[in-house]
This record gives sequence, C-alpha cells and structure tokens, in this order.
Amino acid sequence: MGTHSNDNVFAGSIPDLYDTYLVPLIFEPYAVDLASRVASRRPRKVLEVAAGTGVVTRELAKALPNSTVIVATDLNQPMLDRAQAVGAFRPVEWRQADAMQLPFADGEFDVVVCQFGVMFFPDKPGAFAEARRVLASGGTFVFDVWDRIEENEFAHVVTSALARLFPSSPPTFLARTPHGYHERQVIEQDLRLGGFRAEPAFQTVASRSRAASARIPAIAYCQGTPLRNEIEARGRNELSRAIDVCTAATAGKFGPGPVDGKIQAHIVMMEA
Repeated sequence: MGTHSNDNVFAGSIPDLYDTYLVPLIFEPYAVDLASRVASRRPRKVLEVAAGTGVVTRELAKALPNSTVIVATDLNQPMLDRAQAVGAFRPVEWRQADAMQLPFADGEFDVVVCQFGVMFFPDKPGAFAEARRVLASGGTFVFDVWDRIEENEFAHVVTSALARLFPSSPPTFLARTPHGYHERQVIEQDLRLGGFRAEPAFQTVASRSRAASARIPAIAYCQGTPLRNEIEARGRNELSRAIDVCTAATAGKFGPGPVDGKIQAHIVMMEA
C-alpha cells in the first residue's frame, strides 16, 4: 500500500509520546530480537535506517562490542533528537539521512538493519537498492514489518473504535501503513527489484504487548503516531474524544488494566 502525505510526519510532541508509550508497548521485544540477530553476524560496522527514537540502537549498543561502529539514521530530525537525548550504552553516530538516498559509500557496512521502517518508504525497491548498495559483499540486510492488523490486537481495537467514531471517514493510518506491508510475495518481489538475488529468510514472530491500563494503548496510538494527524484533521477536540473512545474499547475487550494483547511481525534477513 502507498502512504499518505502525513504518514511520515513524526513532529511536535509525537516523538516524546512515541518513545514514552509506544516503544515499551510494542517495539522493545522486537528490538532485542533484531539486535541479537545483528550480533550473530559479528559485524565491524552497522547502519541502522529509520532508527526512530533509538530503541534498536540502544539494544545494538549493548549487544555489540565497542569495536563495532554503529551509525543510526532517520529521516525525521525530531525523532533523532529524542534518541540522542535518551542516549545509548556507548557512543553511537547519529545522523539525519533519507533511506532513499543514503549518504554513504558503496559497500561501507557489514549489516544494514531497520525496525518497522520499511513500510514508510515511498519507493520500497528503491530503498532496498540503497541498502544493497551500501552493504559489503556477503553483508546482511535485516528488517522487520508488522503482520496484518488483525494479528495485532491493540492496533486492531483502536482502528475499529475509530471507524465507529468517524463512520463517514475512518482514520486508517494503522491499517494502511504500519500494518499495510505484510504480504511475503510482495516483500520478496520488492527485494528482487532492489537488486537482492538470494532467497530471504522469513520468520513470523508473535509476542505480547502489555500496559498498566487500557488508556496507555489509546494514548500510544492516537497521540504517539501519525494517526494523530488524521484525528486532529477532523476537528479541534476530536483527539481527546478519540482517546476516550479507544480507551473504552480496549477496556471492553481486555479489561481496564493491566492489559495484555497479541502482537505479531515478520523478520526478514537477506544476504547481499
């Protein structure tokens, strides 16, 4: 699926809310998983694209020896600002960069890693070609994408609740973009178009998403992602109303708190 113009806008208070609420809710388990996979390759130099607020970067800094160079990039400077403010276990090179036009030399990295970012790339084969270009011969491209929204319970409940709240024009960001790029055949085709020739290792990994209350997933998705842009476009007071409605829907399915829901993603590893 293509992205809408505001789907890549992580600005204002979104980076702080994203890091505070969404990172522990859904990103941390997969960050540990990706860092372990990267460490198993014993790389000398690693590039992270679409690093966001640095959850994978921090895990890489813990999992990799100090001799391994880590370069963490993101298109959105506000997200990098938050990542740098939080910091990492050891020095990391933080750099604003567009995954579509990476400012690095051919073959510069042993591993390119991306957590839940490729869904946002406007030209996925083009971004994959850039990852391939900066990888050394025999290097590894590892990334993950969310499975379909029905396999990710909190996101599905929030999206369904907002469809009931705004029946004439439901906000579809979560289904459209974060959960809109999950079909294996499509991903494999885009990788081939990007110049990768090896067969990708493709693994579906389920985990659990937990929060202290039903309101936390509502805030995380409605305020900590570009879904906020869609909701606020519908009126000045709609954001608070949307959070209340999504809180009630989450509590109705999982209880008022603590809440525990399924999340599921695909991890892809490609040899250059």
